Amino acid sequence: MNDWRRWDSFPPSNPRLAKGGIRAQSQRGNFGQSWWAKRWLAVLETFQLGGRLQRGRSYARNGQVLSIDVEPGTVTARVQGSRATPYEIRIQVKPLSKADWTKVAEAVSRQAIFAANLLAGEMPHEIETVFTESGLSLFPEKYSGLKTGCSCPDSSNPCKHIAAVYYLLGEEFDRDPFLIFQLRGMNREQLLALLSTAAPHAASTEEAVAETVHTEPLSSTPSIFWNGGAIPEDLVGEAGSRNMGAALPRRLGKFPFWRGSENFLDTLESIYTSAAKKAEQMVSGE
Repeated sequence: MNDWRRWDSFPPSNPRLAKGGIRAQSQRGNFGQSWWAKRWLAVLETFQLGGRLQRGRSYARNGQVLSIDVEPGTVTARVQGSRATPYEIRIQVKPLSKADWTKVAEAVSRQAIFAANLLAGEMPHEIETVFTESGLSLFPEKYSGLKTGCSCPDSSNPCKHIAAVYYLLGEEFDRDPFLIFQLRGMNREQLLALLSTAAPHAASTEEAVAETVHTEPLSSTPSIFWNGGAIPEDLVGEAGSRNMGAALPRRLGKFPFWRGSENFLDTLESIYTSAAKKAEQMVSGE
């Protein structure tokens, strides 16, 4: 299973139907929308796997991957293949040392926009330069930077089952870029704590500019003070649908490793739109 170039050494087989598996959000075209997800998948696509890449995409889109667990330096997964027992997958990426992460944190903290982007769920493109200047690499630069294994009988490595997990990881990196750091040995909470320690001290509260809240003074006329003034006709305003399109769930982001056959956020948006229309009809008396 060590010669990954022998991509045609095992005949194709039809996988068993998997129930409740993780389904790729992308059902056609390329996987991964962000540059960092595409960079991860580019590593896989340099292995010259031939038809195994296509079968890996089909496995990812058909829900054949039953589970994925991401830990520092290690990804474990279960994939349903042609046999009754799911195959066990293991992908290992060499974690960076604590000293290496300290160097990276110090470099990142000197650019406030980097930390701001990360907090907003965006991976700044310049982050690769930070790693390179520190003599490190965020993404595996070649296949030797990865160790992969599958319990399937296919002698090729990576096989189609590993490829399926790669593709789903790429989509998950779109949702949470911190997973890339976790693979390198540093989770979100640890990285943010390291950044706050490495960052220069913030300005003192005396130097901060206080926000002023402007309010209208109360009326000095007794009748208005005790009884209130006339209620404006447009106090409530005109009822109407603002069609926010499930704004709050979209702020929370995609559901991790989604298992449904339909896009979670698109389904929620249709429910929100329908509910808003019914609420508008109720308010208008229809």
